[in-house]
Amino acid sequence: MGSVPEVFVGSIDQGTTSSRFLIFNKQGEPVASHQLEFKQIYPQSGWHEHDPLEIVTSVERCIDEACNQFENQGHNLDSIKAIGITNQRETTVLWDKETGEPLYNAIVWTDTRTQALVRKLKHRLGSDKLTEICGLPLSTYPSVGKLLWLLENVPKVKAAYEKGVLAFGTIDTWLVFKLNGGIKRNIFVTDPSNASRTMFMNIHTLSYDDSLLDFFRVDTEKVHLPKIVHSSDPSAYGSLNSTVLKGVPITGCLGDQSAALVGQKGFSPGLAKNTYGTGSFILYNVGDKPVISTHGLLTTVAFDFGGKNKPMYALEGSIAVAGSSVKFLVDNFGFIESSSKVSQLAETVEDNGGVTFVTAFSGLFAPYWIDDARGTIFGITAYTKRGHIARATLEATCFQTKAILVAMEKDSGHTLAELAVDGGMCNSDLTMQVQSDLVSIPVRRPAMRETTALGAAIAAGLAVDVWESIDELREVNNEGTTIFKPSISKEESATRFARWEKAVEMSKGWAN
Repeated sequence: MGSVPEVFVGSIDQGTTSSRFLIFNKQGEPVASHQLEFKQIYPQSGWHEHDPLEIVTSVERCIDEACNQFENQGHNLDSIKAIGITNQRETTVLWDKETGEPLYNAIVWTDTRTQALVRKLKHRLGSDKLTEICGLPLSTYPSVGKLLWLLENVPKVKAAYEKGVLAFGTIDTWLVFKLNGGIKRNIFVTDPSNASRTMFMNIHTLSYDDSLLDFFRVDTEKVHLPKIVHSSDPSAYGSLNSTVLKGVPITGCLGDQSAALVGQKGFSPGLAKNTYGTGSFILYNVGDKPVISTHGLLTTVAFDFGGKNKPMYALEGSIAVAGSSVKFLVDNFGFIESSSKVSQLAETVEDNGGVTFVTAFSGLFAPYWIDDARGTIFGITAYTKRGHIARATLEATCFQTKAILVAMEKDSGHTLAELAVDGGMCNSDLTMQVQSDLVSIPVRRPAMRETTALGAAIAAGLAVDVWESIDELREVNNEGTTIFKPSISKEESATRFARWEKAVEMSKGWAN
């Protein structure tokens, strides 16, 4: 009996500041990876752009470099069975569908140039009905505002629209189109987790909605929207036309936050993940029926694996300031020399010494949505030390996470079973213990934290039977998991949270 040959899955992780390619084995371990940062373009205050062609070349270079490492370890490229894609969401690219050339830089999800345009749309008749159809409120985030701005302000875009050759896509669509060789094969698709961030898709039917397109006055004869296909599909996404992996099929696609939920194995209702990055993104699986929030959260498609699997939905809440508050203590206050030492500084004191820090540097996001709040520190006395402020800073993200999870439970009617965590701040044991204490449930931190890239690999691998089913995946990435369990009573947790809510109330109105 010969041994079964090992199989691998590649994962393209196209983020806001860098592109990466990782190669995972069947146990969900990365065996090779390469990362490249690319240029951030800020033409004016509040504007944020990327060069669409640079994004593609950065991905291709990452594939070749990671494959080089992979071969140097003695592996064979033929053992890479499929490739998944995960990407920054909402970022918008427009191109000429006859030439395949981009007509402007990609406008990034963080870009706020559409503020005035969004305000105008809010006054348009029917704007109050949008959220229940598409799951999103009108804001500068979704792709629709970026498309409308480009139509109004870029002559080349307007001309392509009038001529009927304008192609619209989020980053996943653009990458799939280019990696397949562009107009030659013209693979023009997106998945529901990305399409649900445009405001064009009906969250209930997972198809484009005429009432939404009419509201935004988007003529689909003139602007071409990608076909919405399953997040996991053996053929819809085509295959690589360049790099050393030419011919390998692309079989999975998920927006980054959805991919992290999948990588954390949040397959069933009541499971949630928090990615503690610069900001924090919390996704909470609510099952196979969308829940429209009445508490200021977004409704999004978690994943749609097709076949016997129903599409799954999530509630999403974001915190504007998470890891950036730690960076603030280092860069602006000079408390310590590096972000990684903030946790040590916080451990020099028993507790926060009565200090509460509302880190509302640019207002508060979900579930508060208080634009005029600003960063405020309460409870400073002659006794307050740097350690207390460091601790209060870490606690601020934990309190906001708790507030979002409370809103999610109210909206969904599901009680949260456990919180899976990833991202930079979760390296701090102290922060994760505080988080568990506040949410009164276990916090699960995997040893291998490349969960976003793993999620895309899982979507791809399911399509080509690297994994037979979701059940088989429960065994993936369990090695070295740390579970933090609540060490204080629910009453004590409630008392601490009430204090935080009082501080939030008092931080309002500073920006007026």
